[in-house]
Amino acid sequence: MSVFADLVARLADLLDPLFHASATAVAIVLFTALVRLLVHPLSRAAARGQRARVALQPKIAELRKKHAKNPEKLQKAVLELHAAEKVSPLSGCLPSLCQLPAFFLLYHLFSNKEIGGQANELLTHRLFAAPLGDRFADALGAGGLLGPQGLVYVGLFLVVTGVAAFNFRRTKRMMAAGTAGMPAAGDDQVPGLAASMGAVGKIMPFMSFFTLLTVAVVPLAAALYVVTSTTWSAIERAALYPATPAATPAPAAA
Repeated sequence: MSVFADLVARLADLLDPLFHASATAVAIVLFTALVRLLVHPLSRAAARGQRARVALQPKIAELRKKHAKNPEKLQKAVLELHAAEKVSPLSGCLPSLCQLPAFFLLYHLFSNKEIGGQANELLTHRLFAAPLGDRFADALGAGGLLGPQGLVYVGLFLVVTGVAAFNFRRTKRMMAAGTAGMPAAGDDQVPGLAASMGAVGKIMPFMSFFTLLTVAVVPLAAALYVVTSTTWSAIERAALYPATPAATPAPAAA
């Protein structure tokens, strides 16, 4: 932990001539960007996996017709198809899992009053008026929502809401078009998976809005990581995941 604290402090010192009291906050944003750059190859692999799952939908439709009267056999055939094509339905989770250590490091770093037996000086650093070790409840108690600290959180909430709204619209379009790695609207679900797929389909568009709760309850430093990472994800997904299927070129006239 002390090594990580020293790394953040050194990066903040380099940024201090430009950003002064908010140098540590900027250092956290840059650290988050570095983590996302390192994870980007996994994100690209996850995008390829999703495109592979979308490409399997015609074959799954054929299996539905073939095993329409035998749900258990259909489910087994679908699983075997995924295994044969080396397509994992969980491949998209890997980029998020790889980021968890960085998030928890920041969370603990700005939650502990002492690091290596010494006072944690990083807790005195701020983003504008808000201390990086404080939470939204502390800001409300220090002047209310429209106080100097509260306005910092208002700005973060506005960014998260904007990103969540953008993700909500894209996810709805992708699910309707069948490019979200799930059957398109109107398609029959695979027996045995219908309930889970239906639940995921209802919740998925709203997932980004849950970030608002995270930003409200974690220390401001960890909230900065979440906001930066969420914004990065929105831009990355817009580049890697098409909202609508690519148009199939018309055959050349004879």
